[in-house]
Amino acid sequence: MLALVLAAGVSALTQPPLDLSRPEGVLAANRKMQCSREDGKPVVFWWKGGVFSRVPGERDRQLFNVEGMNIRQCGTVKDPQRGEGYRLVSREILLYLDPETGKPLKKWKNPWTGIENDVIHVANDPVNGPPNFPVGADGAPVKWRGNIMKGRVWVSGEAPLFYKNPLGGEYQDFVGGEYHAMEMLTMFTYEKDLLDASKKESTDVTIAWSRTSDWLPWMEMGDRAGMLIFTTVGKRLLRPEDLSPLMKEEIAANYPAYAAPPPLDDARPNETSWTYFKKRIDAKRKEGGK
Repeated sequence: MLALVLAAGVSALTQPPLDLSRPEGVLAANRKMQCSREDGKPVVFWWKGGVFSRVPGERDRQLFNVEGMNIRQCGTVKDPQRGEGYRLVSREILLYLDPETGKPLKKWKNPWTGIENDVIHVANDPVNGPPNFPVGADGAPVKWRGNIMKGRVWVSGEAPLFYKNPLGGEYQDFVGGEYHAMEMLTMFTYEKDLLDASKKESTDVTIAWSRTSDWLPWMEMGDRAGMLIFTTVGKRLLRPEDLSPLMKEEIAANYPAYAAPPPLDDARPNETSWTYFKKRIDAKRKEGGK
């Protein structure tokens, strides 16, 4: 028995590192950063920061603090043409906090309209990714998009968003009003950890997430000029229990489903802040509210 254990240890130590010049190595490295190479292993990311307004002719203002979390898992998928890959499924929360007290806001006094708005926090379920394979949909092998310098690794990505606003009408193409935003995410980790093929995941990962977007729908700003800037930093947690006390309290009280990721075979369409807001408003109107 001891000989078998020692042999397994030697095998792990001598396993060659992931080769980022090969699509299989790129896929494995990406999966290690984003989740785990072990199917069904829950992984949690957490972040916090602030939200600022930008209005022509005005100084920028900090409107809220924010705190967010995403719980996810990955599963292996296979395609006869594209080979063996993985799919990520997740759900996430973003809380809008009072900058003075740090507490989740229920009401917010809008400085531009004077209206006291009901605050609708982000609770997007699901937020699932498309399958990732060694070969792209165009038939080209995937390539490493990250950077490595002096043992540090970082990978950046931008998502320009421009699509029909879920709250818009059938004449939107004529009058405008598409949802317009940009999300920017950078993930940082260590080269030695990432390329170690014997490890299923990279646990020491930090993130920087930013977003520019239109006004949030619950702010009731209509077509007023201006935009929002979100800026946050965060990290991958070793376990869900490592979330902040505030986030754990909110999940237990208001979002119990977010204690675990969606199932690996989740086929639901993705939720966004806008589709979630629409559901909330529709439900409120059915109850006779505004």
